Order: sequence, then structure tokens, then C-alpha cells
Amino acid sequence: MPNRYNVNSKNKITSKTLIYLIIIAILIICICILNFKLIPLGIALFTVLIIYANFTNKKRMAELSEQLKDLTLDVNTAAKTTLINSPFPLVIMDTAGNVIWKSEKFVSEFGNLNINDELNELINRIKSDIDEEGKKQKGSINTETVINEKTYSVLGSFVQSRDKSHKKEQEYTTILYFIENSYTKKLEQKIEEEEPSIGIIMIDNYEEVSQRISGELKPQLIAQVEKYIYEWAAKYNSLIIKSDRDTFYCIIEQKYLEQAQEEKMSILDDIKQIDIPDIVQPTLSMAFSNDGNNNTEKMESTRAVLDIALGRGGDQAIIKKDGKYEIFGGRTQEVEKRTKVKARMIAHALKELIQESDNVLIMGHTNGDMDSIGSSLGIYRLSKTLGKEAKIISETTGIGIDNFIEEIKKEEEYSENIITVAEAENLIQSNTLLVIVDTNKRSYVEAPSILDEVSRIVVIDHHRRSTDYIENAMLTFHEVYASSAAELVTEIIEYSQANIELSNIEIEALYAGIMLDTKNFSFKTGVRTFEAAAYLRKCGVDIIKVKQWFRSDLETYQTISNIVSKSEVINQNIAISIYEENDPNSNIIAAKAADELLTIGGITASFVLGKTDNIVYISGRSIGDINVQLILEKLGGGGHITLAGAQLEDISLEDAKQELINRINEYFFELEN
Repeated sequence: MPNRYNVNSKNKITSKTLIYLIIIAILIICICILNFKLIPLGIALFTVLIIYANFTNKKRMAELSEQLKDLTLDVNTAAKTTLINSPFPLVIMDTAGNVIWKSEKFVSEFGNLNINDELNELINRIKSDIDEEGKKQKGSINTETVINEKTYSVLGSFVQSRDKSHKKEQEYTTILYFIENSYTKKLEQKIEEEEPSIGIIMIDNYEEVSQRISGELKPQLIAQVEKYIYEWAAKYNSLIIKSDRDTFYCIIEQKYLEQAQEEKMSILDDIKQIDIPDIVQPTLSMAFSNDGNNNTEKMESTRAVLDIALGRGGDQAIIKKDGKYEIFGGRTQEVEKRTKVKARMIAHALKELIQESDNVLIMGHTNGDMDSIGSSLGIYRLSKTLGKEAKIISETTGIGIDNFIEEIKKEEEYSENIITVAEAENLIQSNTLLVIVDTNKRSYVEAPSILDEVSRIVVIDHHRRSTDYIENAMLTFHEVYASSAAELVTEIIEYSQANIELSNIEIEALYAGIMLDTKNFSFKTGVRTFEAAAYLRKCGVDIIKVKQWFRSDLETYQTISNIVSKSEVINQNIAISIYEENDPNSNIIAAKAADELLTIGGITASFVLGKTDNIVYISGRSIGDINVQLILEKLGGGGHITLAGAQLEDISLEDAKQELINRINEYFFELEN
């Protein structure tokens, strides 16, 4: 900076003197033209002026240089003084861990402490930052560290050291300022701890309990349930407001909510201590969220979380924080709802949506089964009956389902109405209705890309809701008590009042869907399941023909038998086996083998792993004592208490098996604690 100023100043002085000399020279020449005798005098005078100007310039430049030297010295002295007497602890180090210099404040602040570990950690962090920034010559440092229970912001810079020793690893010199911000951190922590979360607590089966209990006992039962809720709220200093006969709103500080989390939301189990002989056990669904910039947004987020809890069968608490979900409970079997009011309302609403649409697209989940195909055929027939163009999106292949798809396409009507994803994208219009059956997960539908292109969406599903559920559906018929999506679609057809005439293949497909998910009416079968089956029987279903769709060929049967024979038992009653062949039908074979393992005495849960390319499929089955859904959810899967699945990518079968065993152990550890 001083040099640049010096050069500029010198240029200015020289240019001004030159202008003066030129003017004087012109005047002298003019005088000499008028009188030639003055020429020698003019030359002598001009020479003297040049000598004087040169002498004066040199003198001025010397004075200016001296002033600049003094100014530079003053600035350097001030900078050094500021550095030495810095009000913040300051240290200069190299990335080898050597302390080059430290300020008096650093010595007074940390002199009695052994902070080598903290400094080494900082140096390693700085090295990492330098590596990430591509070995820069210099750069800034901004990080945090804790020393003697105090929090410090560490600011500074690093420059590349001269490599005189020709080391392979380049060293850097760093200058670090330590600014204590413990008080600020404590304030931030206090604000975070006292930030309110909004919760909703709902009695899951209020209607069912009310219907089955006598009038004089009903107030006593409700009073006991409310007592548990209010006592739980008082324990965590939270505010409870009853908004409806079965719904309570809760305001709870984050630190108390974390305490409740540590105790595994114990109220879920406490509420089951209410002794009600021969009556459905009351359970709670709880939802909490602090996501949102204001209370209105937090309430909307909490309602969405409650929908997930209810969609997963209730009897659980879900806490959403920073976009992540933590789930507690959910070990109780779903209770079938006897009222069919909702089914009638859904049937009427779906009928109106179809009539208002230009066309209808229907799709199930990837690797579709008889339930998703049968449900799709039922919605297709409803749409056609209402006079709308309808197409089924399906690229499903696999054992058993291939033959069924081929049989469907033999029907003239279906030969061109079962289409691929690419064909479906060309049929999307502004008023297209998309009906999704047998799944509620965005990532698990047959064509996820179509979800983003269609604004009118209907979801019909019976699986427990995941956090990846389809949020923007106009209409959702989601009942986890139902045995299958085919059961729900059958109820819609029955109550639609549209005079629907199902074809034989459609009746068989719906009945096959119910049979598949109930394992021949053995699992998850309620009164309404038999009523739906009875309706299809009345429509003329050929049960013998349906059963033929489930027959395995000899080779497949031998494969399943081999898988069963190689199974191992852990925890005394859980069977695990691996299908080692890289088979495109491994998911179907694994599911059938898991079903077969449950027929063995003493086995209450089974898991079978299979692999297709780089994806490992896990099928889980249970007789109800063990919640296979909670276990496989830990691996990113889902399903029901008695039937669930998961998919893992880029992992070996043995590693996937070990991950599964770890999650099973976690499940039992959580049960015990």
C-alpha cells in the first residue's frame, strides 16, 4: 500500500513541474523572438530553473518517503500491539500441532488447563477442512469447541507454510481466536428446551367400546381413561384441553416431551391397565410435532402425524421433530370396525369423482400381487359402469401372477386396457383421476412419476401407514383393520348403487385378493371379510377355479421345501431362512416360504430372505405374538403385525440376515424396557 501511494505521488509532482517548465520555456522563446540579444540570458535562466526544480523534487520526495515510513511503522506497531493485547485468547500454531506463539489472554484463560486434546482436535478438524477445500494456499476458519465446560467460537485463518524440508504432506500455519459464547449457547438450549410442541391425544376405539359397554359403566370407563391422560399431562407439566368426547389437545415443552420419549410414552401401556372384562381394550393414538414457523403450522403438522398414527392401526405415539419421526407402541392388533357408514360415504364420493373426471388411471404397487390386481379390476369395472374410459397400469411379472395376467388379457375388453407406464403418461389429461390401490407409499407405487403429473388422486389401502405416504390425495379409504384392498373395493362396489355387473375374471380376482392376504381366511379375517367374500360368492365366484391360481408347480414347491429345511431358529420361536438363488421371483418364493414356516409347531414368527440382482427381499410372517411390522420398519419396510416385508439395496444376503437379527434383538430389548 505505501509503495503504491509513493509512486502515484511522485508521478503527480513530476507532471506538475513539467507543465510549469513548458510554460516558462514558451514565454522565454517568445521574449527571445522579440529581442535576439536575450537568447543567452534566457537559456541560462531556463537551465537554472531546471536545476532548481530537480533539486526541489528530490527534497520533497525524500520528505514524503520519510512520512510514509513513519506511517507504516505506526500502522505495523498498532497492529502488533493489537495482536499482542487481543481481548480474546489467541494462538498461532502449525498443523503439526506445534504452538508458535500465544497471547497473554490465552495464557491467562487456559494457562492452568491441559487443552492439548482440544487443540489437537481443532487441528485435525482444520486439516479436514483444508482437504475438503482442495489444499488451498490460504483460507478462513470458523468452528466451535468446548474447553472446561465452556463453549468457544474459534475463528481464524490458515496459510501454507514454506516447505523447506520437502515433506510430502504440506503444513499450514493457523492463527486462532477463541471467543466464548457459553451464555449464548445456554440461551439457545433454553429456548430449544422450552419450545412448545403441539400434541393431539385420541381414544382409538371410543365408538367400539361405547357400543359394547352398559350405560352405567360407560361414565366410569371414560373417567378412568381421562384420569390417566390428565395424570400423564401433569407429570410433564403440560396443558391438556378436551376438545371432543374422544380427543384432547396438548401443549408440552420440548424438554418434557423428551423425558416422555425416554420413558417410551408409558401412558400407552398404562391405559391398558384398565380392567374391562369381555370388552375391547381402550387404546390411545398420540401425535406431537414442533415442525412449523408458528402454532398454526405446528397444528397442521400434528394433524398429519395423527393421521399416520391412526393409519398404522392406533395404539401408538408418533413424535415428529426436524422432519424425522419417532414411533412408540403399535403392538396391539387392529380392531375391526363394525359400522359400514364410512364405506358407504367413500363409495358415494368415489362415484362422484369418477363421474367428474375425463378418464381414470388405476395402479397398484410394484411387484403386484393378486390383491393389487384384483382391486384394480374392481375399480376398472366401477369406472366403466359409470361411462368413463379407464386403464390399468401394470408391468407386473412373476410366478403365479404371469399366468393370471395372461388369462385377463385373453378377455377382449382387457387386451388393450392393461397398459405400461410409458403408455399411461400419454393418457394424462388435466382432469384425469388416478386411483391407487393396495399401497399408500409414494415410493412403492407402480409408477411414482405419474403421482407428480396428476392432481386428482384417490388412495384405497389396508396397510399400516408409513411416513412416506401419499399426502395430496383428494379421497383416502384407508382401513388397517381390513384384510385386503380387495375387501375394501368389494365394499365400494357393493354400496356404490351403480348396478355393477362384474365379469367372472373380476369376481375371481377380487376373491383371490382376499384369499391371498388372509392366507385362505386364516389371518386377519373379520366379520366384514366374510361379508365381502359372501357378496362375491353371491356374484357367482368359482372357488375351485380361484384356488387353482395359488397352486405351485413342482419345481417351486421343491424350492420352498428346500428353503424351509435350511431354516434356523433364534430366540426359541423365530425361524429365519435364506433363498440363495439370484431369482427374479425371489420375493414371491420368499413370501411363500415364510408362510410355510409358520405351519411348523413352535414357530410364532418367520423371516425369509431372497435376492434379485442387487435387491434383498425380506418377507416376515407372524401368528400375532410378534409384531413383524415393527421389526421390518427398522429396515425401511412395513406392513401389518402378522405380515410385513422390506427391501434392502446393495447388501449381501448374509449381511442382510445379520441386520435382521440385530433388529429382532432391538425389538425384544424395547419390549423388555
